[in-house]
Amino acid sequence: MNTSNPKGQNLTSNDIGNSKQSTGWKTIKASACSLRLKNPIRDIVDRLKVPTDNPKPLISLSIGDPTQYGNLANPTNINDALIENIKSRKFNGYTHSAGHPETRKAIARKYSIPDLELTIDDIVVTSGCSGALELAITALASSGQNVLLPAPGFSIYQTICEYLGIEPRDYRLLPERDWEANLQDIESQIDENTAAIIVNNPSNPCGSVYSKEHLEAILKIAEKHHLPIIADEIYGELVFENRVFYPIASLTKTVPVLSVGAISKVYLTPGWRVGWIIIYDRLNLFSEVRTGLVKLSQLILGANTIVQSVIEESLFHTPKSYYDELNSTLQKNAEYLVKHLSKIPGLKVVSPGGAMYMMVGLEIEKFQDIQDDVEFAQKLLQEQMVVVLPAKIFKSPLFFRLVICPPMEKLEDAVSRIEEFCKKHRKGAKDGSDIAKAQNDS
Repeated sequence: MNTSNPKGQNLTSNDIGNSKQSTGWKTIKASACSLRLKNPIRDIVDRLKVPTDNPKPLISLSIGDPTQYGNLANPTNINDALIENIKSRKFNGYTHSAGHPETRKAIARKYSIPDLELTIDDIVVTSGCSGALELAITALASSGQNVLLPAPGFSIYQTICEYLGIEPRDYRLLPERDWEANLQDIESQIDENTAAIIVNNPSNPCGSVYSKEHLEAILKIAEKHHLPIIADEIYGELVFENRVFYPIASLTKTVPVLSVGAISKVYLTPGWRVGWIIIYDRLNLFSEVRTGLVKLSQLILGANTIVQSVIEESLFHTPKSYYDELNSTLQKNAEYLVKHLSKIPGLKVVSPGGAMYMMVGLEIEKFQDIQDDVEFAQKLLQEQMVVVLPAKIFKSPLFFRLVICPPMEKLEDAVSRIEEFCKKHRKGAKDGSDIAKAQNDS
């Protein structure tokens, strides 16, 4: 390492070390919470190196950003409204840290449920859904407590908990039951230090959509142990035909729920960074939590104000045809992937019912030189230039996650490459060098 001092002399690492000693300075220590923060996705994805010598174009089925593929467009009415509001210069300043009153009013009106009409006091606007999750977990759990998380589940739940000194406790989801929660596992994890249960429906990474009966069974456990629920319902409007999304708060008269959502997925605007927490609290059990959430919102002095100005437009004036077309596209893509990946020996597909993802299991015993989902993803990238996420990231080894957003021609190409890859690596198959040797011998 070389650098320059103000006099233009080159300094080496040894010089810098000696300089610190001579001035009395010591290396500045990072805070404990910053060092314990860990992103499981980065830990594994950073090991998936894109080869530079493979002529095939890269196909990424790993990015949970629906805008990356260029085929899905957000609603034009929102864009038009945003442009007009920018021109007006009315939304360039600060607003209430919990959100602009009109924005909160619109969210309250949209997400009121039977027998519970929400008000602006039931809404906290946040910086994206990840910001909503952080505030919800922080408001409900203290260091030393634990929160129950779905496994497989969105890795940021664990990241937030560990950062805050909260113990993440996984409860298993069952692939053979379309990723329903293992109810016995949920109950076995609960103790006197449990602060909340996170329920993600529809699911990232599974694409599952829970039935009314299954949600009621989870609520029964929450009621028995007097535990609030954090409901990650950001994909609630991305549900395929013959499936129904039930907001979990609509199915209980007693269990308090913090539901989180955002405009990022259904309106295809993840970079706009506006989400929300909805407080469903029929028995006024969240009186302190409400105060805590408002105080926490003051850490960043509120979410993006110009984007807040189009929330009402998004929620109430986006044409039905937009939602229908988006869900139809995602369903067709999912059906194509299920149909064709299910035919490949060694793969076991769990059909999704919504969201933007699906999970594919690996029958690892059918492969001759692949030990787990991480190695599968690494070799698939190296040989076929297809990126998938090993589900070890989501606490579900021997699965991988696919994003179903790309255009059909990319999915067709990806399926062809995955099929070729699995054929090459299945037990009894000859690899390229074996085939070439056999041809030379003959």
